[in-house]
Amino acid sequence: MATIREVAQAAGVSIATVSRVCSGSPHVRAETRRRVHEAADRLDFCPNSAARSLITNRTNALGVLLPDLYGEFFSEVIRGIDRAARAARLQILLSSSHADIEELLWAANSMHGRIDGLIAMTPDARLVEAIRQATRRVRVLLLNPWSDLPGCDSVAIANYDGAQALVRHLLRCGHREIAAIRGPKGNIDAEERLRGYRNALEEAAIKPSPRLVLEGDFTEAAGYLSAERLVKLRPRPTAVFAGNDSMAIGLMSGLRRRGLQVPDDMAVVGFDDIAIAQYLSPALTTVRVPACALGERAVQRWCAGASGPARDAQHEVLPTSLILRASCGGNGHAARTCGRGARRQPARYEGSAFDRSPAGSGRSPRKQTAPGNGGGLTSS
Repeated sequence: MATIREVAQAAGVSIATVSRVCSGSPHVRAETRRRVHEAADRLDFCPNSAARSLITNRTNALGVLLPDLYGEFFSEVIRGIDRAARAARLQILLSSSHADIEELLWAANSMHGRIDGLIAMTPDARLVEAIRQATRRVRVLLLNPWSDLPGCDSVAIANYDGAQALVRHLLRCGHREIAAIRGPKGNIDAEERLRGYRNALEEAAIKPSPRLVLEGDFTEAAGYLSAERLVKLRPRPTAVFAGNDSMAIGLMSGLRRRGLQVPDDMAVVGFDDIAIAQYLSPALTTVRVPACALGERAVQRWCAGASGPARDAQHEVLPTSLILRASCGGNGHAARTCGRGARRQPARYEGSAFDRSPAGSGRSPRKQTAPGNGGGLTSS
């Protein structure tokens, strides 16, 4: 492979000029830039990114740390990050912490010196201190954080608003015995969705019952195993709010295995609106989470913070939408987006993909409530 010295000799310029061309400096004449590019192409020259980063003090790379890489939600977050990173001419280094402190620190340390910044999803309270250590080295942006960190921007999902809107809809459908399958304890997404469920019940003068809240871990297996407990409850719940779509899918399978029909015997709703939700029978009522937009906004906000003047940390909450399908047994009427700054939108019942028909911080966990809104529902 050719060296920068050989390119300089072939183009008849200095090594410093070749370096300026490779780094995109505007202080090079067009004719000189053309000669350097032609020489580099002819000699198959590839700039040494490590050497260049020593000069520019930039790697043009972002580190991305997620709790897991499995599942549609994380795939969509990664897709959004990749899309925005390419638009910003940035590469990404991707790793998973598996919600483990030691693995998170190991992954963050392995990226040290190779990235300009870090985007980290920290829904677990135990990971906050580990991320705090990473902020001493590079600019960090947090995704769905358990709590904010000083100096760190964040982008989150309106989990509370979405769950509250979903349970409000079940109440409007006439349900009063509404069970919940929660996500893992200590996970901010799970805690906020459970809080939204409880608050919606309290608004309707229904005291949330501990016997109706089942433990889960966001997996299909947790939903499937919950079916056995639910069918034994007396009085038996008429509706179930599963903390995510995976548990809702497992629950529907478990109920079917035990001879119960959804929604005739028990309504089921989920959260996330993963692609398979619309293809189930019955199609799953759920809350649509803008996972791809979450990744995009994270990169955009990191870039804005890195290139702009010093400022206080900024925190953004992306609204969710309630998607009404057949599994809840009701269509609903008025509608609005769940989250901050949401606008009213026309309601529409979304059937299955095959049959759609219109219808009539160091601080405590962030509480994702929209002032004067408290959530709502929209269908798309």
